[in-house]
Amino acid sequence: MKIHDVRTYKSAEPLPREDQLAWKLAAVATDPVPVEDDVVEMIGNRIIDNAAVAAASIARGPIRSARAQALGHKSERGAPIFGLADDTLVSPEWAAWANGVAVRELDFHDTFLAADYSHPGDNIPPILAVAQTKGLDGAALVRGLAAGYEIQVDLVKGICLHEHKIDHIAHLGPSAAGGIGALLGLSTEITYQAIQQALHTTTTTRQSRKGEISTWKAYAPAFAGKMAIEAVDRAMRGEGAPSPAYEGEDGFIAYLLSGPKALYHVPLPEQGEPKRAILDTYTKEYSAEYQSQALIDLARRMGPKIGDLTKIKSILIKTSHHTHYVIGTGANDPQKMDPKASRETLDHSIMYIFAVALEDGGWHHVKSYAPERAQRPETVALWHKITTEEDPIWTQRYHAKGEDMAYGGQVIVTMEDGSVITDELGVADAHPNGARPFRRANYIEKFRTLCEGIVSREEQDRFLDLVERLPTLSAAEVKALNFVVSPDQLGPEAPAGIF
Repeated sequence: MKIHDVRTYKSAEPLPREDQLAWKLAAVATDPVPVEDDVVEMIGNRIIDNAAVAAASIARGPIRSARAQALGHKSERGAPIFGLADDTLVSPEWAAWANGVAVRELDFHDTFLAADYSHPGDNIPPILAVAQTKGLDGAALVRGLAAGYEIQVDLVKGICLHEHKIDHIAHLGPSAAGGIGALLGLSTEITYQAIQQALHTTTTTRQSRKGEISTWKAYAPAFAGKMAIEAVDRAMRGEGAPSPAYEGEDGFIAYLLSGPKALYHVPLPEQGEPKRAILDTYTKEYSAEYQSQALIDLARRMGPKIGDLTKIKSILIKTSHHTHYVIGTGANDPQKMDPKASRETLDHSIMYIFAVALEDGGWHHVKSYAPERAQRPETVALWHKITTEEDPIWTQRYHAKGEDMAYGGQVIVTMEDGSVITDELGVADAHPNGARPFRRANYIEKFRTLCEGIVSREEQDRFLDLVERLPTLSAAEVKALNFVVSPDQLGPEAPAGIF
């Protein structure tokens, strides 16, 4: 890997294309280096993971709305939508839209945390939709996904967005555009222009994840994927982009991030170096914000030690800056303590999550968020005894590498009789460094569990067989990399709109 310094340049200080971050990202994307076997294996795991969580959300309101919108854009040359028959095809950007919302709705797929946050699996719907539309094979799909993950992870390592209240989809637009460029075998020039357009059109604020969090939280990454496809399409037709998008005098860094004097350091593979960033990412065992994964495991472990939860006086969670200020009491969001808050808001309240996990000894992607569950008097009482606090040690570990990295915290439970019960956990059990890291069998188990009663066993088997043969799939088999459910599993028809 090579570390690239990225800063603002004045208009009177021309920056050659080859020295611009967008060009360097495009060069990484279009470098035809072979995809290594362990990377192929993990790409397959994440395709399974995405399908699992999409199946579990198939009848939910946001998915029904996005699907209805997509069906207003049918195309014989398009891509399929999760749940629908393979002969129902829509334009690829709309397939990416519908499938992206389904993947993102339950906040239950893969994650990567570094300088910023990300869900790299959000790259899969747009890249797959283009592969299906253009009749590309499994080898091309693997190449595109490896590139999308690489760009996403490298940007997240080097550039923090959240401190400036910019949503993390600003890294997703460029990574999906780069992945599509790799998928299609485009030139570095075309991919460079598409990456810049995608950045320019997907920079939004973090209000989508603050206060009263709405279903837009699921739509935002799908929007970035849709914009990435449109950006590549325009660039292929000869259209340019605002340049230099990152380093320009009035550009991304100068006015949306740390300003004209800021210096960022972005790691990227050198020419000929394999794209392995997907191996730095990790999925979720529980349908909740990633920083809560280890704390759910910790709650399961601490519950028996505590015993009678009604005798708890207070619970303090010492954790990282990110956890405290995004899903903890440091966010200063009263909605995070509101029993009538939306599922999307409760998903971003570690106080609620820890209370329910303590009481139930686990987590369920539907039952744990049900209104009747959130409004139990004993749960509300326990929930409101929980506070979080930033601990510099946990913040340092959050940004560490290797075995030192940690996304959990220390929990201090004070009982009414004055006794104190303390425990801590650095990473979730399912994390690569955890007690039981997820392997292919775990992804399949998650897929089977979430598809139960929704996707037939025969259809599950067919889908999993395709993933097992991913790099050798024909174009027709890539087109069939979808799952179909019976109409009664799709839920009621969405309200009418424009399309």
